[in-house]
Amino acid sequence: MKVPASLAQALEWMAAEPGECKPFAGGTDLMVLLEQGKLSQGKYLSLWGLSELRGIDVAGDFVSIGALTTYSQIQRHPVLRQEFPLICRAAAETGGVANQNRGTLGGNIANASPAADSPPALLVYDAELELVSVRAARWIPYLGFHAGYKKMNMAGDEIIRRIRLPRTKTNWTQFYRKVGTRKAQAISKVCFAVAIDMQDSKVRDVRIALGSVAPTVLRCQKTEAALRGRAIPEALSDGRQQLRAEISPLDDFRSTADYRTRVAQNILEEFLLQAQASIS
Repeated sequence: MKVPASLAQALEWMAAEPGECKPFAGGTDLMVLLEQGKLSQGKYLSLWGLSELRGIDVAGDFVSIGALTTYSQIQRHPVLRQEFPLICRAAAETGGVANQNRGTLGGNIANASPAADSPPALLVYDAELELVSVRAARWIPYLGFHAGYKKMNMAGDEIIRRIRLPRTKTNWTQFYRKVGTRKAQAISKVCFAVAIDMQDSKVRDVRIALGSVAPTVLRCQKTEAALRGRAIPEALSDGRQQLRAEISPLDDFRSTADYRTRVAQNILEEFLLQAQASIS
């Protein structure tokens, strides 16, 4: 394992062996693989000590979160708690206290699990990622970052430096639900995040994202379109049908595709009816 003294040194080492030198943050997922005897051999690069990847900055239009920000730090931040409750709820749902003190937002993204807790919230918030290498730094939308199961649109010499959240949904009604085998410390069967903006009893705008229902975390843009501009009672059936068509869950040891589909539809309906009741 290599331990760089600075971000610049880490990027130099990664550039020398692109795709071969594997960066990691808190290491919570690596420890699981190690205990299971499934950790592949290779060169690992610890980013944990890099101060350049830490911190939460609040600006006029954005909140910027360093990739090494832990779930515990996210939960304690007053602006995130007030304006971005979905990401705080996701952080609170991720493992136990030990994992929350060590696990990081950037690591959760880069691990690229379709069952991860924070990515649905990030999609709802229209998050952006800053990717850095020795070549350049670039901002990209988080939407589309996951190209397939455990595949990301990121070069082998790049790492995530920051996550940026636009401060555009503070007045939206927001909802987060994680369904697992247990009430705590469980991998999700369905993870659901949604935010809605209502005007004159109609859906002015909406964001819907789910985990554990596709090879990647999924933003349900067709379902959003089925709801947008319509009153909830008239759009409810179409929303359920479109959501069923848009997700592609699998049968696995945690659950079945049919169960995941029905749960996702029921959570969507529950949220929409709550949003309708709040304006009645």
